[in-house]
Order: sequence, then C-alpha cells, then structure tokens
Amino acid sequence: MRVLVAEDHAELAASVARVLRREGMAVDVVHDGEAAIERTSLLEYDVVVLDRDLPAVHGDEVCRTLVSRTRRTRVLMLTASGTIADRVSGLSLGADDYLPKPFSYAELVARIRALGRRAQPALPPVLIHGDLRLDPAQRIATRAGMRLALSPKEFAVLEYLLGADGRVVSAEELLERVWDEMADPFTTTVKATMNRLRSKLGPPPVIETVQQGGYRIGEAHAPS
Repeated sequence: MRVLVAEDHAELAASVARVLRREGMAVDVVHDGEAAIERTSLLEYDVVVLDRDLPAVHGDEVCRTLVSRTRRTRVLMLTASGTIADRVSGLSLGADDYLPKPFSYAELVARIRALGRRAQPALPPVLIHGDLRLDPAQRIATRAGMRLALSPKEFAVLEYLLGADGRVVSAEELLERVWDEMADPFTTTVKATMNRLRSKLGPPPVIETVQQGGYRIGEAHAPS
C-alpha cells in the first residue's frame, strides 16, 4: 500500500511515517497543501493522510482537488478539532474517513488499512496459494503451517504479488507500490528483496521470473 502523509508538524509526520513503514507500507511525506497537490498529480496513492489545517493550500482545498481528480485514492482527514460539526464538514468535502487529534497509532493504522482495502479490488482477508497463507491484518505469513520470518518489505512484496492473482508485475510497479520516494529506481533493490523472499519461502518455488516482464505467483503445487 502506498500512502502520502500530508502534515505540517514535522515531528508528527515523521512519527506517523515510521509507524506506517513498520507496517510494511510505502510512505511519502509532505508538509504543505501545495506539495500534496503536486505529489498526488505525479503518483497514485492508495491513501492520503491529510491534515486539515495545512499551510500554502488549505487541507479542504487539497481534499476537493483529490476527489475531483481520482476515485481511487482514499482520504483520511486529520484535525485538532473533533466536534461533530467539524467531522460532518470534513466528510462532506469528500474525505472517506476522519480522525481527530490526538489519536492512537493503532487506530490510525487500522483505519488506513480499511481505506486501502476500499481503494483496491476486493481481496479475501487471508490470501492463500497452495500451502502458503498470508494474513495482512495480523501480519502473519506461513508455509506448510510454519511461520515465515519476513521483513516488512518482503511481506509487502509477497502480499502485492498474491493480490495480483497471477498477473505479471514489473520491478518498476513494485518500486512504485511497495517502496517510497527514497528508493533509487536504478538500484537492484527489488531483485535483492526478491532473492531473500524466495530463499525464505523455500521449495517448491512460489514466485516466477518472467523474462523482460517482471514477477508473478506461479501455479500452486499440490501437497506432496
């Protein structure tokens, strides 16, 4: 899941980004409304966490712009005011959810995940492929009943490939959807992560390499 955090308080923005990255999300951060509008014009995000009181361009105007531009990106609006009237006002702008400050990070993560599911084609709560099971909500992956010790990025790559349901996914697409703006598109980051993931998944192979195409989940093997 790719998330944009638009929050003018730098410490809060950095803290939110750290929490979401630990959850395996690709996170970019901006600190004003003008940058939020520019960034969302260049990249497609699953969820935008939007502070309502942004400088340069107010969060309300950013929300209107996002809603008019795309139906896919979901908006979670943050504000210091938690009154019912304020929440109704924010939702009437087109925001998909509303969270008053201060908030718990556990609730923030849960709300972002719920919005992310709405931004994507419907997927089952647990992804199953042969003897491989992946539970995105619990952050648990198992194969043949054994839990896999996956890093957040390895988990996110596997989740994205399973969600693609056999479709070939290019390295560029993985970089855009799983990594954030700090990733160097000219590095072998995707290949290195894929090698580690394959090693942890073990035999028989789950992920296929498609020459000049990318990667995909292969056909499920019958249990031996």
